[in-house]
Amino acid sequence: MRDAAPPDPGERHRLLSGSHHDPHGLLGAHPAPGGVLFRTLRPFARSVAVVADGLRAELISEADGLFAGFLPLSEMPDYRLAVTYGEGDGDTTTLHDPYRFLPALGDLDLYLIGEGRHEQLWHALGAHPMTHQGVAGTRFTVWAPNARGVRVVGDFNCWDGTGFPMRSLGSSGVWELFLPGIGEGTLYKFEITRPDGSRTLRADPMARRTECPPCTASVVTASHHSWDDQDWMEHRADRRVDQSPFSVYEVHLPSWRLGLTYRQLAEQLPAYVKELGFTHVELMPVAEHPFGGSWGYQVTSYYAPTSRLGTPDDFKYLVDALHRAGIGVLVDWVPAHFPKDEWALARFDGTPLYEPADPARAEHPDWGTLEFDYGRREVRNFLVANAVYWCEEFHIDGLRVDAVASMLYLDYSREDGQWSPNEYGGRENLDAVAFLQEMNATVYRRCPGVVTIAEESTAWDGVTRATHHTGPGGFGGLGFGLKWNMGWMHDSLGYMQHDPVHRKYHHHEMTFSMVYAYSENYVLPISHDEVVHGKRSLVTKMPGDWWQRRANHRAYLGFMWAHPGKQLLFMGQEFAQGAEWSEEHGPEWWLMDDTYHSAGDHRGVRDLVRDLNRVYAGQPALWERDTDPSGFAWVEGDAAEDNVFAFLRHDAFGNPLLCVSNFSPVVRHDYRIGVPDHDAGWQEILNTDAARYGGSGVTHPDVLKAEATPWQGRARSVVAVLPPLATVWFRPA
Repeated sequence: MRDAAPPDPGERHRLLSGSHHDPHGLLGAHPAPGGVLFRTLRPFARSVAVVADGLRAELISEADGLFAGFLPLSEMPDYRLAVTYGEGDGDTTTLHDPYRFLPALGDLDLYLIGEGRHEQLWHALGAHPMTHQGVAGTRFTVWAPNARGVRVVGDFNCWDGTGFPMRSLGSSGVWELFLPGIGEGTLYKFEITRPDGSRTLRADPMARRTECPPCTASVVTASHHSWDDQDWMEHRADRRVDQSPFSVYEVHLPSWRLGLTYRQLAEQLPAYVKELGFTHVELMPVAEHPFGGSWGYQVTSYYAPTSRLGTPDDFKYLVDALHRAGIGVLVDWVPAHFPKDEWALARFDGTPLYEPADPARAEHPDWGTLEFDYGRREVRNFLVANAVYWCEEFHIDGLRVDAVASMLYLDYSREDGQWSPNEYGGRENLDAVAFLQEMNATVYRRCPGVVTIAEESTAWDGVTRATHHTGPGGFGGLGFGLKWNMGWMHDSLGYMQHDPVHRKYHHHEMTFSMVYAYSENYVLPISHDEVVHGKRSLVTKMPGDWWQRRANHRAYLGFMWAHPGKQLLFMGQEFAQGAEWSEEHGPEWWLMDDTYHSAGDHRGVRDLVRDLNRVYAGQPALWERDTDPSGFAWVEGDAAEDNVFAFLRHDAFGNPLLCVSNFSPVVRHDYRIGVPDHDAGWQEILNTDAARYGGSGVTHPDVLKAEATPWQGRARSVVAVLPPLATVWFRPA
């Protein structure tokens, strides 16, 4: 071994300062006239030797942790490095040199990343255990186009990245390094040298596993879960969602049963949801987030299920268990904004990268967070691929997209002078529109049977219209499958909160939803947002004494389940929990304990929800034509003085179901209701006033005779007794 020619001083400085774009050009083994030049950067090492078959040669120190030497070899050897840190031979470690490996990321991946079209981006970026050139290790890749340099740090190098600089892969903005010997469970981050020369330590935006908060490191991981939901996945696309039963139980996993892990939840949640008859669960955001009080709506790691409840494979186990129980899984997805934590996405490489460069555009005015730059193709790719990731890797059946309205409007929560119009002078965020269209089109193309659901609180035209269909506003549809009906939620809850004596003045609040019911494909949501922050729980929104509140609660659910649209109910409301929800204590399960004097009242409401779902699933009239105006007809929509509503639902063959709601606290005897013209009597199939639900027991045990008495514009009618504060469903006998 003889001395090697020293590196250029500028190159040496950039390498040692963490701002070199091509460390592999200086480090590793390189052919040179007459032999091979070796150089390695091993801070704090006492000595380094090159070891190969029949060869051991000590490299010569160049100071600052650099060791180099020249060997007169005719060909490149398959070598290792023997690195000694202490004083004795026992402190010597023999390992592969990371800088002798070719890039572990292919040209096609780089091309697709550059084009913003890598639909499986998680396979290209992040940390991936793999075998490369016959050696086991982990490939680290990160997108940081404005960085002067990037280094990998972790528990394997005492969080000192000096000896682990990454190389820039051209104009893609991607940095890469394959580290042999690094495997699953390794903690890591990226040390980024910003354009101004300062450094920042960042979690991996593409991390698929993280440390448990408040710790913030990323974790090298690989999946070993063996799926057992093949039957579910093969058949979930057999029927269109808008023409199928769709009844959703919304869950905040960390507080549904406090202290349970994903695997423990898998033993309890599927059985509970199946017993209640819900077709789907909707999970509030499961992507990793630093602040539990955000309920997951301020995401820092979009590709990692929260580690608070277990590993990514543990979460797959939960989804698998739900599928085996016949229950679909929806997750809340949050592409509208992200928090400013200095270790996460904000100014990731020292410049606005994931957020717009204009601070006025970047700042979300409501939540103290940053908005995404939907006009940047790499950012759009990051989000579109993330939507696909949850559906493909975790078998998720639907994405409920949070805060869509805040994405669509440039002036959302902004005053005049705080926003700039688009290129046509309008307030629409054209980049966000294009992103949502691309996301929906990509998810539906790649993942048959998956549904996307918009939480969109305005009258934006075409939220659930196909992306290739242009509407009156000149925009193509956004391409969602369903949309939360926030108008119905607001109006109906407003009506229900009035004392019955005043409800006649607000009658239209319960009928107005049918004016626009078929403008979109709707979900009727009684979500977590309606039972927190002083809004009270669903049952305590209701007027009257305790009995009347529960009766109102039951009658409202009966009306909701029969109304056109799908249903969503947040946990705790299925048994009329009296307190607002809090993530600190979750549902008040003790209310149904036999030691509680009103346990039967709460169990009665839970039993009603179970029967609502059971009867609903067996009556195609309640779901088969949810998006078809011919599937609904008012029988009585103007009985404001009586607080009564009556309507018909029809299935695809015209078979009817009659729903009658009496939102007054009095029994209405001999109440005549018009019915379709046929001779069949009408049989009660559900009554929210049944004694077993906690009601007064005013029911119809016998079939109601259809009389040849015209009424309410119909040729025939029945005479019923309407129970107080109750909803009753009838079908032809």
